Amino acid sequence: MRDILCLSNNCPIQFVLGILGSKWSVLILQELLSGDRRTHELLEALPGISSKTLTLRLRELEKHGLLARRVYPEVPPHVEYSLTEKGLEVQPVMIALQQLGEQWLGEKNCSC
Repeated sequence: MRDILCLSNNCPIQFVLGILGSKWSVLILQELLSGDRRTHELLEALPGISSKTLTLRLRELEKHGLLARRVYPEVPPHVEYSLTEKGLEVQPVMIALQQLGEQWLGEKNCSC
């Protein structure tokens, strides 16, 4: 039954991974767990991400209700991103991933 569920659009794991499955999405959320960030701050905190990719991921996360975009009427425009209540629900998952990563990296036979 579970396999049939996961092949349909109703699989909760596939649904969440569809939103968070990108390396950059998870790292953006991790950075925003520390507080609100401006675009240039995210670019500095995430070496290797292009501004185009960052913009695409931010829009995607905003579309799914995980983050909020606040524009201040200044010249040049001042834009800040913050996690919504829904976005904050990711924190326990991030903590579990960190703990698992630390455990696996500490194993002698880990090829990480």
